[in-house]
Amino acid sequence: MGNVTSNVAAKFAFFPPDPPTYDVYEDGDDERVVMSGLTADKNVDVRLLDTKGGNRIVATFWKHPTGRFTILYSHGNAADLGQMQELFIELRAHLRVNIMSYDYSGYGASTGKPSELNTYYDIEAVYNCLKDDYGIKQEDVILYGQSVGSGPTLHLASRCPRLRAIVLHSAILSGIRVLYNVKITFWFDIFKNIDKIRNVSCPVLVIHGTNDDIVDLSHGKRLWELAKEKYDPLWVQGGGHCNLETFPEYIKHLRKFVNAMEKLSFSKRGKAGSASAPGITESKNNKCLRFAKR
Repeated sequence: MGNVTSNVAAKFAFFPPDPPTYDVYEDGDDERVVMSGLTADKNVDVRLLDTKGGNRIVATFWKHPTGRFTILYSHGNAADLGQMQELFIELRAHLRVNIMSYDYSGYGASTGKPSELNTYYDIEAVYNCLKDDYGIKQEDVILYGQSVGSGPTLHLASRCPRLRAIVLHSAILSGIRVLYNVKITFWFDIFKNIDKIRNVSCPVLVIHGTNDDIVDLSHGKRLWELAKEKYDPLWVQGGGHCNLETFPEYIKHLRKFVNAMEKLSFSKRGKAGSASAPGITESKNNKCLRFAKR
């Protein structure tokens, strides 16, 4: 049954750039892993991580000298790490955070084939690297899932009760719901975010464009409604699926969000998660994603 689900996912959800936009190789002098186009002055570690799925994926750790938090960024479809560098430079500078990102199996220089299950193995390997190799605590991690990246993001968030927060950017309710307006979750559906978000206990920020013609705004609004701890959402007026970063309110809202999480870190944590902070409301009820439409 799991194989059928993975085959469905591979058929209509994954579009890695072909060819990849970068290469990785080992520096002969110190055996350091190097990424093409990434110079030493960028202060980035390039890592090769083994996953439970038997693949070796590429990850990059963008260090900030005074970063309080680390964003674990799961990027959108039709993109790889070579295309994300400028965005990570901007986010690191404006938000004053470390950024860990990675390419899914079959993307960029990561080995293997894309599948739903492999994305889960991928993000678990990256999170374990942050914890074991960099000594980063769960309480200091903010998960960020863009588009298809919302799948692995909510998979991990539903299993990590002490995360600082998560960001859902142009996120999906589930794979089938991008194509069809269904009311129930089918067993063969992929990235069942609509079910997993109910198990997330940390603050949730949702960002979505009002003119998104790939993943309808209703996906973002429903995920926000289902979140237990809601942070003020950002509905980008006129924003599409792949251009939200170009709107000035995007970085402004993210900076406000990270500042609120900073204040939250000094508050007493409640039994079910975090004490309240500006912009957070507790619920009373507990590059681009592309689908081949048929």
